[in-house]
Amino acid sequence: MMTETVFRNARLVLPDTVIQGDVLVRDGLIAAIDAASSPDRGEDMAGDWLVPGLVELHTDHLESHYMPRPKVRWNALASVQAHDAQVAASGITTVLDALRVGMDEDSRVTSADMRLLADAIEHAQNAGRLRADHFLHLRCEVSSPDVMEGFKLFEADDRVRLASLMDHTPGQRQFVSLEAYKIYYQGKTGMSDDEFAAFAAMRQSLAGKYSDTHREQISAVCHERGIVLASHDDATDAHVAEAEAQGIAVAEFPTTLEAARASHKAGLKVLMGAPNVVRGGSHSGNVSARTLAEEGLLDVLSSDYIPFSLIQGAFMLAENVDGVSLNQAINMVTKAPAEAVGLTDRGAIEVGRRADLVRVFTEEEVPVVRSVWREGVRVS
Repeated sequence: MMTETVFRNARLVLPDTVIQGDVLVRDGLIAAIDAASSPDRGEDMAGDWLVPGLVELHTDHLESHYMPRPKVRWNALASVQAHDAQVAASGITTVLDALRVGMDEDSRVTSADMRLLADAIEHAQNAGRLRADHFLHLRCEVSSPDVMEGFKLFEADDRVRLASLMDHTPGQRQFVSLEAYKIYYQGKTGMSDDEFAAFAAMRQSLAGKYSDTHREQISAVCHERGIVLASHDDATDAHVAEAEAQGIAVAEFPTTLEAARASHKAGLKVLMGAPNVVRGGSHSGNVSARTLAEEGLLDVLSSDYIPFSLIQGAFMLAENVDGVSLNQAINMVTKAPAEAVGLTDRGAIEVGRRADLVRVFTEEEVPVVRSVWREGVRVS
């Protein structure tokens, strides 16, 4: 039986412009966009913004629900549902849940935990328990000895859409400054200078032994399976050249302006954290997302560790960065991330696309997500 809904009197954020008008939704798809509002039919948006459902490519948020305290593991299904509820209430209708592949001595979770969470996501999705549409993003720590062992746990999983090649070895990429890493890590662990020196040397030795081989192995499998590849924390032209050679499509969190420029020139989609936008800069002292937006180098935003930062960051970019319009900023959290991982059926208010929609009210600095629909059905 055909279902039909009209969302009227909204400020519609389209890919290339903003108009006042109506959206007709039929059977979960956008059937028509009308610039003239009809006063006698449908649901009145009262002049609020109507934007596409947000698309999140990299959120580490699920683990905080699964391990809310040290040594506490929550029920996996309940963790997924709690995570999903917060994601949907933030206007995110499609999410790639980031799961770690490759552990180290600091890891509080195991590869088995990651597979357990993936199974819970897939069970909940298939059972109709979730508000958002969930896929998987594998965060592959290439310097870890067991990364391939963890990666193989997902070899038959068709919900994997993205894999990041990560290397958090001290002295490079995110941690170019060994002194800064020393301050951070000793503050976190209480290591003495001698203990830290031994630890850093061990991590560097592992990277020298495993990183290059694991990058090649994971890249080959992902290309074979059609999984989109992302680099992570690129800092130099050499890092970007390596990413190009490996067929990388997304540059996650480049740490320098140099790397962002090289990634943009190479055709990689540059992804930065929305918390970076909201805070006004990187928490670790790396390049500012706003700087990249000003330079025309920013393509995609990710909520990273705060789901609500995605909608907040988009509106802040439009408000505070010259040359970035609202529709351009909204594209960074909808159309651009969706298309980066091949989800071309969503991410824009366009005829024929999924009716994933978010009603947003703005009056003060922090926007209010009033309502969220996924395929025309209200989920929040």
